[in-house]
Amino acid sequence: MSRFDVAVIGGGIVGLATAWQLHLRKPGLKIVIIEKEAELAFHQTGRNSGVLHSGIYYRPGSLRASNCRTGKLALEQFCEQYGVAWKRTGKVIVATREDEFSQLEMILDRGRQNGVQCEMIGPDRLRELEPHCAGLKAIHVPEAGIVDYPGVCQKLGKLLQAAGHVIRLNCRVLQIHQKTDCVQLLCSDETVEASQVINCGGLHSDRLARLSGQSLRERIVPFRGEYYELKPEVHHFCRTLIYPVPDPRFPFLGVHFTRMIHGGVECGPNAVFALAREGYTWLTINPRDLWESVTYPGFLRLIARNWRIGIAEIRRSLFKAAFVKSLQRLIPEIRQEHLTSCPAGVRAQALGLDGKLLDDFLIQRHDRVINVCNAPSPAATACLNIGRMIAEQV
Repeated sequence: MSRFDVAVIGGGIVGLATAWQLHLRKPGLKIVIIEKEAELAFHQTGRNSGVLHSGIYYRPGSLRASNCRTGKLALEQFCEQYGVAWKRTGKVIVATREDEFSQLEMILDRGRQNGVQCEMIGPDRLRELEPHCAGLKAIHVPEAGIVDYPGVCQKLGKLLQAAGHVIRLNCRVLQIHQKTDCVQLLCSDETVEASQVINCGGLHSDRLARLSGQSLRERIVPFRGEYYELKPEVHHFCRTLIYPVPDPRFPFLGVHFTRMIHGGVECGPNAVFALAREGYTWLTINPRDLWESVTYPGFLRLIARNWRIGIAEIRRSLFKAAFVKSLQRLIPEIRQEHLTSCPAGVRAQALGLDGKLLDDFLIQRHDRVINVCNAPSPAATACLNIGRMIAEQV
């Protein structure tokens, strides 16, 4: 049996950032990071578009808003200090119809309340920033950017190991036993004992929370985001980040264009219900995951309210022409032949019994275990501040 002061379950960006913040506050701690995959950042962290969010969308006063603003600055400083690639590109949120103006004004107001540098611009200024983008109005956010999130994780992993902490790969947590003075984690290849445990299990965070004894009504329901990439000859279609006005009925931001930190432009994602928590294609089906989702009352309520939106997302997934049509709202010159497929990601989204997707972070303590039960976007941008907040609880 291995004994540690703190065990962090999950080798994604939130887990690693939390371990790093613990180390900074108390370097003498003995920390272990437990990751079931063969590498760090294998799931959500390594499969997103790499956007460094500004915090413009989030409800003022929410954990998402406050953590994003502080976390973005901390992450930029970390990347500068340790040589991880990042870039401030700017971003436009584009209204292509007049009925989107009120939602655009609401986003602008939120951004200003959150301290985001942003301004409303007209079509002429929009064309100066993005010559191929069509829109009637837009919000310009100069401080938005892009970053190498897997690179952040690799650097955090190396720093933690250099400081004497332990990273266990290919190590799956099977059981969690809370005792009077410690927590025992029965893993696939050993038993780990720690004074405190932090569950940053992402797609499996709700299951781990229940293993710890946490009473949790919410459930993780996986949504797959599928992407295309622009071919090199049309990279000039997008200079920065181009977003649509998001649908207020749905917590996802809509298909958009993203300049990537290592070159290229990604288009997407859509948001379709995944048939497995790690279901990166339609052919990946996990009967247990699927049964848990479709028998959960919250999921049935979500479907009843949003079935039209769901069908539209499935059409975008199955028919490239439908996906391209969504992209053409922003860049009319886009054609099917300009796009190639690229890997999908799956978002770990907590869903309540009322059928509403949780729109804020959910972090709960149960005795000696802190469970990060919902960490939606901008969790990657805010990782260092989320880690600081958890470290203070520990």
